[in-house]
Amino acid sequence: MTDAPAYEPPKVWTWNKENGGQFASINRPIAGPTHDKELPVGKHPLQLYSLATPNGVKVTVMLEELLALGHKGAEYDAWLIRIGNGDQFGSGFVDINPNSKIPALMDRSGPEPIRVFESGSILLYLAEKFGAFLPKDIKARTEAMSWLFWQMGSAPYLGGGFGHFYAYAPFKIEYAIDRFAMETKRQLDVLDRRLADNEYLAGKDYTIADIAVWPWYGALAKGLVYGAGEFLSVQDYKNVQRWTDQIAQRPAVKRGRMVNRVSGDPASQLHERHDASDFETKTQDKLALAT
Repeated sequence: MTDAPAYEPPKVWTWNKENGGQFASINRPIAGPTHDKELPVGKHPLQLYSLATPNGVKVTVMLEELLALGHKGAEYDAWLIRIGNGDQFGSGFVDINPNSKIPALMDRSGPEPIRVFESGSILLYLAEKFGAFLPKDIKARTEAMSWLFWQMGSAPYLGGGFGHFYAYAPFKIEYAIDRFAMETKRQLDVLDRRLADNEYLAGKDYTIADIAVWPWYGALAKGLVYGAGEFLSVQDYKNVQRWTDQIAQRPAVKRGRMVNRVSGDPASQLHERHDASDFETKTQDKLALAT
């Protein structure tokens, strides 16, 4: 039934650093910094420390959407955190996010800097700060918040569950893959049913709910994560496909996807973002030509 070796859990679990897997070198069962490292601070009020994973893309899309609406206070510096190198365990990063996960945001626009961590919290913080992408009507607002929290609760099953066992585990475990594939397809069906009668997740308006869900489930629907599109028959979720394509065409979304990206087409990678002009002059293909 499975390729996994037989395993009998011990009475008391102990950490074995040689347990394999793509992220074995950075995973550990304790919190706190592993080394001293101050974080850089740029010229803008908002300082983002991140990587273009789905959770990181949520925030860069949100910031670019705010700037597209004319909110000049949403100007930001985006600094690259290479999680494969353990940058998230530096003392400066841990000071912002004690959980050592990207993204992390510092708002230096007021008399006292405000730290914000967890991607959903950052989206809500920015939506309330700028009065955008979160409906004022109580019914629509609650609907948006429900889908935001749905994503925050569901993503661990998609990324930490399905993605880990399907793509990253050192060996394939049939039971684990079947369990999380079933849950992932159920989640896609939840979205597909909602989007059958609604343009966006909260209804007629594009909100932080869409900004939160799209980087995860939109990428999955297009076969861009885990190499699992065919395995999950993602083409069957027609409403998710429509919604995914619609959001992908937004100019701010196109820009947001590029920020802190370190893989794919060099023209789509903007490792750091400090000015709007960086999209035209500092993508990796442009920097390669300049050297």
